[in-house]
Amino acid sequence: MRTLILGGTTFDHIVTLPELPAPQPQTIHRAPFHEGTGSTGAGKALALTKLGLPVTLYSAVGDDAYGRHIVADLRAQGVDAHYVLDPAGTERHINLMDAQGRRISLFITQASPTLAFDHAQVAGLIRASACVVLNIISYCQPLIPLLRDYPHPIWTDLHDYDGHNPYHQPFIEAAQYIHLSSDNLPDYRPVMEQLRAAGKRLVVCTHGAAGATLLTTAGQWLEQAAVPAPAVVDSNGAGDNFFAGFLFGFLRQEPLQKCLQYATLCGSWCVGAFGLVDPQLSSPRLEEEWQQHFGNA
Repeated sequence: MRTLILGGTTFDHIVTLPELPAPQPQTIHRAPFHEGTGSTGAGKALALTKLGLPVTLYSAVGDDAYGRHIVADLRAQGVDAHYVLDPAGTERHINLMDAQGRRISLFITQASPTLAFDHAQVAGLIRASACVVLNIISYCQPLIPLLRDYPHPIWTDLHDYDGHNPYHQPFIEAAQYIHLSSDNLPDYRPVMEQLRAAGKRLVVCTHGAAGATLLTTAGQWLEQAAVPAPAVVDSNGAGDNFFAGFLFGFLRQEPLQKCLQYATLCGSWCVGAFGLVDPQLSSPRLEEEWQQHFGNA
């Protein structure tokens, strides 16, 4: 089952600090950093590729050094990707991270909200897929009409949705399977119920180190505790790895609790490694670690 991931490649500059800076003028003399490919589409595509699933990524880059880095990096890691050129250049972020993995993201350049897509090419990629992940990137919204009458599952990741932001509504309406976080939802269960009432087949809400909650279309609630990372190295991409681990299990028709457990392991490993994925991520490792953590439960 080939999964098509629509949108989400950036070049990220990641600065790691003991704590996030206070809102006052200051000079920080030691600020270790690393940089490279970022964003939610790249993170999901890399994780699913390492797990052995056939994946195609369709995203935007600029005709610049940052875009060329992304293209070469994803190709070197085995991701099948197609790109549309953005005349505004490659989107870039500065992510300030603290020792607990908390993040402030600064969008120092942004992708164009609309792009000159080859609609025939995108329609062909959609037809060749058995699952679509629609990321909440502005330039993906004009692609939503191409998904009308799509007969297979459509997933979206709403990230830090607050339950009201109208920006997310077209993506919610297009998808049947929803992931989101509780970062901006202290009372997340009513929002999950609303999404279920709107006809969503599955809603998953992540809570960082506090685990995750799942609501089925039948109204069943499942909870899953997080697997602590041995060390917090770089939390960028953890949510995308969680998503990928869950989708990996779901496409293999595993029980939903096991999907959550796969997801939790993938997210934990990502936090413990630099970059968008743990270099050691693989389906045999995932199954072996699942047996060790959960097999006897």
